[in-house]
Amino acid sequence: MEDITEILRINPTAAKALLDQESHALLIDVRSQVEFDYVGHPLGATHVPWKEFPQWTENPNFADAVEAALAEGDNRNKDRPLVLICRSGARSLKAAERLREHGYTRLYNVEEGFEGDKDDQQHRGTINGWRFRGLPWAQG
Repeated sequence: MEDITEILRINPTAAKALLDQESHALLIDVRSQVEFDYVGHPLGATHVPWKEFPQWTENPNFADAVEAALAEGDNRNKDRPLVLICRSGARSLKAAERLREHGYTRLYNVEEGFEGDKDDQQHRGTINGWRFRGLPWAQG
């Protein structure tokens, strides 16, 4: 059977609006523990690393860890809206693809990520991203 679940690509502002409108939506930050703690993370984000420092290998238990995070909430259904974010949108898209393979049907990828795209000087956080847009976040 062909998988027809579309992963919707949204910017950080649209992601925040979705999270505000759908109280059962879950924001999943898939960055490493170091990034989550020291760079910062969106307020209310559930942390489930897709890859972990220093090897940067994919987490073979990613889908199980997301399922465990859902079990802690009121809505465990695989049709619950899941909004995935990473640094710039690449890892979170791969993580969303993995969740689609496991039957999740309402998947959103935050395209600009938490830190955003690189500018001409190769710096992040200066042209787009969750933090750049002034959305709520914390460090530590």
